[in-house]
Amino acid sequence: MGSLLHFPEHFVWGAATASYQIEGGYEKGGRGESIWDRFCRTPGKVYNGDTGDVACDHYHRYREDIALMREIGLKGYRFSVAWPRIFPEGRGTLNPAGLDFYDRLVDGLLDAGIQPFVTLYHWDLPQALQDRGGWANRDTVVAFRDYTAAVSERLGDRVAHWITHNEPWVAAFLGHETGMHAPGITDLATAVQVSHHLLLSHGEAVRVLRERGNARTQVGIVCNIAPVQPASESEEDRAAARRFDGYLNRWFLDPVFKGAYPEDMLAWYGDCAPEVQVGDMKAISEKTDFLGVNYYTRSVMAADPEGGFLRIRDVHPENSEYTEMDWEIYPEGLYETLNRVHRDYKAPLLYVTENGAAFSDEVGPDGQVRDPRRKAYLRDHFIQAHRAIQEGIPLAGYFVWSLMDNFEWAHGYSKRFGITYVDYPTQQRILKESGRWVGEVILANGVEA
Repeated sequence: MGSLLHFPEHFVWGAATASYQIEGGYEKGGRGESIWDRFCRTPGKVYNGDTGDVACDHYHRYREDIALMREIGLKGYRFSVAWPRIFPEGRGTLNPAGLDFYDRLVDGLLDAGIQPFVTLYHWDLPQALQDRGGWANRDTVVAFRDYTAAVSERLGDRVAHWITHNEPWVAAFLGHETGMHAPGITDLATAVQVSHHLLLSHGEAVRVLRERGNARTQVGIVCNIAPVQPASESEEDRAAARRFDGYLNRWFLDPVFKGAYPEDMLAWYGDCAPEVQVGDMKAISEKTDFLGVNYYTRSVMAADPEGGFLRIRDVHPENSEYTEMDWEIYPEGLYETLNRVHRDYKAPLLYVTENGAAFSDEVGPDGQVRDPRRKAYLRDHFIQAHRAIQEGIPLAGYFVWSLMDNFEWAHGYSKRFGITYVDYPTQQRILKESGRWVGEVILANGVEA
């Protein structure tokens, strides 16, 4: 038995989900079409032709899921609001039934003693807005501001923690440069402009949430952040790593916390650099209360003249362990990431808003799901989080991805990230070994070293 590493008294242990990945309830309660509904129906875009039409049926089973959270002992639950439930056409006529659902969810969480952390945008843009240009159209920033106002007006008396965007890098570049995600556009200039509008809408939403909030209101943004290391000490590989760090990390963190895009990336994008209007950068850098860090793996980069516009190549280190997503397991990277953002960006508070791993889980003959690799993965990352706290980094909470197995975007239902197993045909939930273990960590407020 090792020693117990204790976490701060009010540390928020939680789990995270996203609306399109778990809710289902397609076309229920007046919900409009999202870009993911359309994308899933585009042949060849999503594994096995899977869709989020039913997903985990959380829309109908949220009470059961709150009971599950309570069984685990969660202190916080991070979920996202589906914009098409609130404004089926993206803007204009409000759908009260959509807000009613989140009203019930928030009340149920609070009754269970669980803090709601609400994400306003986790990639399910109303298709009606995409039909008018989506995030490439600056008008969508205004629509997001109005959507934020409507949600905060209904829930702001009970919700203290707000997240404007989840992983704007993914929405911008996987959605508009590589086309791997909805809406499936493949144009670099569009992706870069979308990234600017996403950041601008973040700043506008912060203002709205401040105006409509109270003394308890805390607002932040969530970015997927990774330490980027060169594959060798050569000047070319170091420059490649610097470019990828600019593309993934600094392009989003610098505007939010420093009020400017990194000069080296503006030069690299050249004619693809975004159109920025007077006042945009001031809006984007509106003061936030916290930064959410989604961490899964590190990036090791080598220079490659044939490697796309960045001229880089991703290197898989040998003798490392990898998840089902083919992501290297590198727990030290969580500490490195938290240390870096604290040092370089001085966010008042940090949360690990997502961290987890996909493995090939199966129900055993006894009806149990044993997932020792996920348990080991989480334990090693929790230890790195504790290390960061011991060094004075203001980490206030940790949200495991994910509460339950769910729709994993372009991978459909082929990847399982949950600490709860979902049998999709029956919608039975089975708490995995890792889920029970997370409950023990929360009860002890500590992890065994």
